[in-house]
Amino acid sequence: MNYVATKDAPQAIGPYAQAVKANGFVYTSGQLPMTPNGQLLEGTIEEQTHQVFANLKAVLEEAGTSLDKVIKATVFIKDMNQFAALNGVYAEHFGSHTPARSTVEVARLPKDAAVEIEVIAVI
Repeated sequence: MNYVATKDAPQAIGPYAQAVKANGFVYTSGQLPMTPNGQLLEGTIEEQTHQVFANLKAVLEEAGTSLDKVIKATVFIKDMNQFAALNGVYAEHFGSHTPARSTVEVARLPKDAAVEIEVIAVI
């Protein structure tokens, strides 16, 4: 196992790594809509989702891979009524690449974020 850390995404806010590389895969921790300096991005679900993807891209790049190598995504959303808006941003970032995905509505996310996404990608 190798731990992945980049200053281009927010640092972990607990006892975990931004991502872990193992056996040809990278497993990211859930990324929140926080700027690299650790500030929660206030705004619409679309704005928050774009920030989550910026963080995911930075972590994946540091791990030696990219969004087009993602095989599984797990999306946590605070309000399923915002799913269509989130899904539009999600589709923008993945384009024609369609990894497997689970989407779960949750009661609360860290920092009271509206969305958190974690991915597994091939290196």
